[in-house]
Amino acid sequence: MTQHSRNAGASRLERGRRALAEIDGAAGHQVVAALADIAPDFADYLFEFPFGDIYSRPGLALRDREIATIAALAAMANAVPQLKVHMEAGLNVGLSREEIVEIIMQMAVYAGFPAALNGLFAAKEVFALRAAAPNEEDAA
Repeated sequence: MTQHSRNAGASRLERGRRALAEIDGAAGHQVVAALADIAPDFADYLFEFPFGDIYSRPGLALRDREIATIAALAAMANAVPQLKVHMEAGLNVGLSREEIVEIIMQMAVYAGFPAALNGLFAAKEVFALRAAAPNEEDAA
């Protein structure tokens, strides 16, 4: 079950902000911040529809939603920046690196080797950046 029941009385915008923070963490907020000077209203749309309406629905756990999202973005083969954000999100909601690699490899069957290669190279970058980032627990 997703966070829907915890946010039942919240507005779409507030549900979306909470979901984005839980799922994407810093990566999601960087996307929103990058829109501030060109399309600030678009950030609200991102909060409200994908995160406030869709990610907050009951029926699939956040982990399962990220599996579907990673697979879809990898299959598209033209959304590498978004794929990287959702690989981070997948790690944030409990996917392992091995599971993300398997999701991408599965896409070779349905989207072709070029899409899978792009996805694997994106995963390699995400994993390397995450490994190089200081651990918050170490800073405490």
